[in-house]
Amino acid sequence: MKLLLKTFIILLIVISGLFASETKVFDFTENELIDLQVRKVRGADNKTLYSVGSNENGNFLKSIADNAASGLGKEIKIDLNKTPYINITWKIEKDLSGIKENTKKGHDYAARVFVIKKTGATPLSNRAINYVFSSNNNVGLSWPSPYTKKSIDKVLATTKNDLNKWITVKANVKEDFKKFHDLDVNELDGLAIMSDTDNSKMKSIAYFQNIYFSAQ
Repeated sequence: MKLLLKTFIILLIVISGLFASETKVFDFTENELIDLQVRKVRGADNKTLYSVGSNENGNFLKSIADNAASGLGKEIKIDLNKTPYINITWKIEKDLSGIKENTKKGHDYAARVFVIKKTGATPLSNRAINYVFSSNNNVGLSWPSPYTKKSIDKVLATTKNDLNKWITVKANVKEDFKKFHDLDVNELDGLAIMSDTDNSKMKSIAYFQNIYFSAQ
């Protein structure tokens, strides 16, 4: 009986440790959608349409961008020493094939997640990694945004392999800030989700689900 009790206690400690090493970012509920900060891209004709739904794996966010560009931002502190890995489950139903994503005319993504570090007094001084679900490039490629070198685009998924399929991807954010910005970042200041088609004037449909940070 003592051995059984001891084993049970050890299991509880292990399980609680696993949950403690994860930080969930979004709930994707109607109430959260109201509270999230909507950021329309300057010059865009329309805002991206965001709505929430659910499936067997929980809540999700759906985005429809029809010649539109706006994002949903959330200020949240993420300890990158404890949980350096971002995990994203997402799907693109309608992509943006044929555009050159590393140019100003083609700098659109059906799905992207920004991680943001404040490095000055204004938003223009922030540094960001832009994790993208590309419609045209291969996983692992990266380049500076054609609008600012303070934001780096990194391809974590591509519709060349995974169109209209739910997939889960992962990236080490702490290592990426060091690699791309030469910054030792201990804590993130916020995240943003965006689907944008204002440059290409096209239409995209995408879904986001279960975005969280983990220890590994």
